[in-house]
Amino acid sequence: MKYRLATALLVLVALAWTLPAAARGAPPLQAHPGISAHPAGASTNAPAAKPAQYHREYYVEIIVFRALTALGSPEDWQAELNMAPTVSGGEAPTGTGVGHLVRIEPPSAYQLDPIWQALKLSADYHPVIHFAWIQTASDWGTHAGFNLRELGVHVPGLRGLIYLERGVYLHLGLTLDYTMRDPPPGLQAAPGTTFVMNETRRVLFYQRNYYDNPAFGVIALVLPVNAQQQHGG
Repeated sequence: MKYRLATALLVLVALAWTLPAAARGAPPLQAHPGISAHPAGASTNAPAAKPAQYHREYYVEIIVFRALTALGSPEDWQAELNMAPTVSGGEAPTGTGVGHLVRIEPPSAYQLDPIWQALKLSADYHPVIHFAWIQTASDWGTHAGFNLRELGVHVPGLRGLIYLERGVYLHLGLTLDYTMRDPPPGLQAAPGTTFVMNETRRVLFYQRNYYDNPAFGVIALVLPVNAQQQHGG
């Protein structure tokens, strides 16, 4: 089934980035210290990120939000718990290297705040959590990442793993379960239903990446950390 979430979000996000900063209640977008400067709101056709140094660091920012109305058709939600993950842009395993968490980033570093503010004003979505961190990448195929608690996320009912993998290209994977006491109406989901997001996707630097489910969604941004700043240069 094709969800309507990403399509509807395109309108919301476009509005967030076309509004003047004062109108959307947020300061103008600023480049994060230590990250290669490029406006995060701009979609580019630049080549996908390729590995450089083994210990290269990446900035990852995540927004999780809930749908307030049904953005898909009713399904067998219990069966989805056992579904195989979706992998977009896959490649052969490249090794056993495991990335490490460098640090959790403060809200002052966030690049996606205009989208967060737009979600807060939306009648269709409810923003749940906004967080960011810097890490090195694991090798492709290891699925070695960080659970939400390690990333400082404590949302009732939301649990799972986020992993950044590097092969020829860079991939961001999400394995999330969200148990909701009040699922969106129209999905024929009983209170306490668990919705699953299990997807790995090739990502481009400076581009918003969407992961969706009829009940909740994720917007992710991945940026390269400036090598000179990274090593104190």
